[in-house]
Amino acid sequence: MNKNVNINLSRIIGAIILSVNSPTLFGQEHLNTEFVTTWTASPQAVWDDSFIFPPNIPKLLEDQTVRQAIKVSLGGDKIQIELSNAHGDSAVNLRSVTVGIPISSEHSYALNKIVNVTFDGKQSATILPGSSLLSDELTLAVDDLSELVISFYIPDRVKVETFHWDGRQTNYIASGNQAQSQNLSGELYETTARLFVSGIYVGRQGATTLAVIGDSITDGATASLNKNARWTDFLAKRLKPLDMAVINAGISGARLLSDGMGSNAISRLQRDVLSKPGVSSLIVLLGINDISWPGTLFAPDQELPDIEQLKAGLIQLVRQAHLQGVSVIGATLPPFEGALQDTPIKHYYSDAKNQLRLTLNDWIKNSLAFDEVIDFDSILRDPKDVNRINPAYDSGDHLHPGDAGNKAMAYGIEIKKLNDTSQKKVKYQTKRGN
Repeated sequence: MNKNVNINLSRIIGAIILSVNSPTLFGQEHLNTEFVTTWTASPQAVWDDSFIFPPNIPKLLEDQTVRQAIKVSLGGDKIQIELSNAHGDSAVNLRSVTVGIPISSEHSYALNKIVNVTFDGKQSATILPGSSLLSDELTLAVDDLSELVISFYIPDRVKVETFHWDGRQTNYIASGNQAQSQNLSGELYETTARLFVSGIYVGRQGATTLAVIGDSITDGATASLNKNARWTDFLAKRLKPLDMAVINAGISGARLLSDGMGSNAISRLQRDVLSKPGVSSLIVLLGINDISWPGTLFAPDQELPDIEQLKAGLIQLVRQAHLQGVSVIGATLPPFEGALQDTPIKHYYSDAKNQLRLTLNDWIKNSLAFDEVIDFDSILRDPKDVNRINPAYDSGDHLHPGDAGNKAMAYGIEIKKLNDTSQKKVKYQTKRGN
């Protein structure tokens, strides 16, 4: 090694030592705070108006404030906010980002307290194309199961290309910069979609996070609007005493193997689940759209997947999660006879599709591919007709549970299973799962 190399190496080592002792470099502010994920909304690419479901958002934003209410699962003494432009081709400039505490749960958008959110100490920031943006740590006491209101001002014209379509929450877009306002004024645009906000992280020592990846049943397609009545919301109430947060990585129209109204589960697992701080266990409730979309308006020319393809997809999720020490709980697919028969999505159900569901459920329960299993099929089915959802739990479309069904799902889970899997240190191993 020559003299110049020795000098350069010494400088590098010295810089590293200096950085380690500096509280502002290499993320040293995180060393005294353990962050866990308390809320997420999985990013989707915005579709055009020709799709069966309208996007329900403006195509462009300019000189407007977006305000969104979010209910966290666990609270903490610090928070960080993540915003996503995952599907955008152009940058999104933000100015005056704030987080607000509502006056009450009945008045989510009347704010009692407003705190500025910064990015590298600045109140303006840019979400680059295809990227996410993480805020500075913000000292703010956030209660368990409480609501936060995120507001941001978009000064420059931008095409909206990333959203979460079904937020089950009325959110607002107002003219001008109203991010600091306790109450929005002027004409308001209402949307139930989520725009750009994709994650909330809280500082909380010793807590863990349970993630759920799924489709519209998990996303809460028929849960009451503005009531936080998804099955994951009910589950968050049950797990709070265990210091376990619950995050929802459901996307309405999501599929395991193929892209649907969002990216396929295997491609988004890392982004939406495994990269999130504190995640120790994962519930997988996927496959019904892979089985039922073929032959419908969604996929008129697509063939049914075979059972081996579905098994391979689920095994891949398990392997990727185990590789990062995350345990996986498989969930059986609920009954769906008669689903969506009086809608434009007819042919969603058939006897052949139902038989494939039953075969997959049998494999989920008996293959030993998962660390634990939740039998949602058993919890939700009608005891008088096991291929149909229980009328007491049916939202009316014979596919999605209503609020009572969502509560039954959450309270039908053995909490011991979730607690045991969250504390289990998973070692990566290849499981055939046959």
